[in-house]
Amino acid sequence: MEWIAIVVAVVFVVLGVICAFSVLLGLPGSWVMLGLALIIEFFDRYYLPEGDRQTFSWWALGACFALAALAEVLEFFAGALGAKRAGSSKKGVLGAVIGGLVGAVLGVALPFPILGSLIGAFIGTFGGAVVGELADQDKSLKETLRPATGATIGRILGTLSKAPIAIAMWAILSISAFWR
Repeated sequence: MEWIAIVVAVVFVVLGVICAFSVLLGLPGSWVMLGLALIIEFFDRYYLPEGDRQTFSWWALGACFALAALAEVLEFFAGALGAKRAGSSKKGVLGAVIGGLVGAVLGVALPFPILGSLIGAFIGTFGGAVVGELADQDKSLKETLRPATGATIGRILGTLSKAPIAIAMWAILSISAFWR
């Protein structure tokens, strides 16, 4: 293994671990890590010797793409599942999903650096579930709190579930970078 390949692999390992733990802040660390790996792959032809021009195996990159997509699906539907398990109606579940997405987008404007999107997603999930429940039936505000709380807890667990997946991605790519 050439010295430049070792340096690139070590830099990736350090940046990759930062990306893996950034998902706990609601940042797209899994996708940033995968993007970093693809950028390294693009530049491999300029610094690796002929015949050995690949830092990461294509299997590792494909597996990590699948893991990142799975993490997004888990996070997206966790709020809906939490609402459903807490006895929410279909409109409450839909409200939780839409509220979480809108909250994440609007949360960027919150005065909390980096965490604004995450906080917005949690508030939006809760609020969306409440609005959905109120629109569905003649429920009181008090009766909507349980499904909304379930939706929010589900969203939090969905976000937390992304961390182990990101760490697995980091491990796969790090091993692939050194195992040539």
